[in-house]
Amino acid sequence: MSSKVPRLLSSYRMLLKNGSKYCTLSDVTCTSEPKISKFHYSRREFKLVRPAHCTPLRDFPRDRIPMPSYVENPTVGKQEELELKNEKQIKKMRNVCQLARKILDATAEQIKVGVTTDELDKFAHEMCIEHKCYPSPLFYNLYYKSICTSVNNVMVHGIPDVRPLYSGDIINIDVTIFLDGYHGDLSETYLVGNVDGDGKHLVDVARQCQYAGISVCGPGQPMSVIGDAISMVAESEGLSVVPDILGHGIGTYFHGPPDVIHVAHEPEEEVLMQPGMTFTIEPLVCEGSTEYTVLKDGWTCVSNDGGRSAQFENTILITDDGAEVLTS
Repeated sequence: MSSKVPRLLSSYRMLLKNGSKYCTLSDVTCTSEPKISKFHYSRREFKLVRPAHCTPLRDFPRDRIPMPSYVENPTVGKQEELELKNEKQIKKMRNVCQLARKILDATAEQIKVGVTTDELDKFAHEMCIEHKCYPSPLFYNLYYKSICTSVNNVMVHGIPDVRPLYSGDIINIDVTIFLDGYHGDLSETYLVGNVDGDGKHLVDVARQCQYAGISVCGPGQPMSVIGDAISMVAESEGLSVVPDILGHGIGTYFHGPPDVIHVAHEPEEEVLMQPGMTFTIEPLVCEGSTEYTVLKDGWTCVSNDGGRSAQFENTILITDDGAEVLTS
């Protein structure tokens, strides 16, 4: 995630208290029945997603639930030092990652035709409060919702809004939470109603790509083997992986080293996996071009050709003899 212009918490509240158009493009309107996107080189049909109205900022009990440092100090930059965690820290990572999984699974159970992504955000937000954890995206670099919801041609970082889900949609829900000083991060892509065969294939291959990336992890392995394994699966299925949407180190920081590149590449300096490292693997797999545009909200990434993408993400730990999926 790129850094943004720093603002204080009070500035967020002034901006959003009446229901913001901050994440709505002035030159794009969302009708009750979005037009059908017909992929120019296939017979696929699905609803093209455009930004819709976003509801006001949700209340959060700041006095009762510990928050990450960037909430009060938005100038906090990306962590530069790699964390190698000890057993006590690993236990905390397991706890936060298992709770993140619980929240994602429960939120996914709310998916059905007609539900809005804002309603999914509200559910996850309230579940975080119930479990006394902080939704990490909230106030991270001017983001003001608690989860990311990316539907169809929205590649990543979709901001929950009042658009309802339609039969045939695919939706990625990305949940990250902060508990006891540590972050846990995961996402999955789900089918809504009757999804066409190509959409199902895309989602299935995205899941396979993530498994392939995880399968090659272990102590002493170069980080670049992750991208090699993922690329082999995607290319064999006629799909592509976005090269500059990266996985990341995670722990006391939301994003930090090591960077995880999901495509085959020749690294300038090879980083080796070490026991105690925790990072995410989250390849973004596309049915069309990997080129995208970041909308005026500063977050939403949409495919330039209108094609769909799918993504699966887990937080993993490098152990003495392999790798453990903490968010399984």
